[in-house]
Amino acid sequence: MTPTVGQALAQSGLVPVDAQVLLAHAVGRNRAWLAAHRDDVLTGAQATDFFELARRRRDGEPVAYLTAVREFWGLELHVSPQVLIPRPETETLVELALEWLPHDAAARIADLGTGSGAIALALASERPQALVVATDASAAALEIAQENARRLAVRNVVFARSDWYSDIDSAPFAMIVCNPPYVASGDAHLSEGDLRFEPAAALVSGVDGLAALRQIVAGAPSHLAPGGALVVEHGYDQSEAVVELLRAAGFGGIVVRRDLAGIARVAAGRLVRDRYRAARRAAAG
Repeated sequence: MTPTVGQALAQSGLVPVDAQVLLAHAVGRNRAWLAAHRDDVLTGAQATDFFELARRRRDGEPVAYLTAVREFWGLELHVSPQVLIPRPETETLVELALEWLPHDAAARIADLGTGSGAIALALASERPQALVVATDASAAALEIAQENARRLAVRNVVFARSDWYSDIDSAPFAMIVCNPPYVASGDAHLSEGDLRFEPAAALVSGVDGLAALRQIVAGAPSHLAPGGALVVEHGYDQSEAVVELLRAAGFGGIVVRRDLAGIARVAAGRLVRDRYRAARRAAAG
């Protein structure tokens, strides 16, 4: 005889929240339904699917990849092992970017390395007058981001394949946002938890974790309008280094924002006019 909802949860070998999310996925219901139907008997197929998911979770696979869904900024996003799993701390970047974007802004925004499209879709949904250009070097990631945009009916986002600035158009942006890879190549955390299953290209960036951030910050002035803003996420111990990169590239009014854990997680600045002129002259000649 197959187990009841309550029995299956108890037999899963998982922490309660993971067991509930995976069982809800296996039966096509939500967690509230599980709580109200603990004595319902699962079908054979439901039990088989759930216990297989539970086994994979015990082996370490992220819940988001097992369900193919992750919520970010209130948006339900499709995810797969081809993209980084959106994390709550990245909402700190969205919050700061929105503070710097007027509600009626008809601005062009670039989201570099968009992955699942999480940041681009969050900004586009909150600023419908803006146009967000979402780029990624991975064709597989772009397919997922485009699918998310279609499913969520967010129409003010366009997608382009580009390795940072390599194939981005030359028209200046009002803002560039990015959650780049920022983990050092030898970091022990790469062999722990969810990181073991996520794409290395979205995580690792040189021996100190700053290689991508150096390239993004240095290239931003030639792609921003006067007074344009750059907003980037960075590692827990990289705040001072990223602030120095911003200053060296000609950004002023620099702001550092902490995530909900109190960790300095996001840095932003606005391009000063003299640096804008110099960058445009360099780009032109």
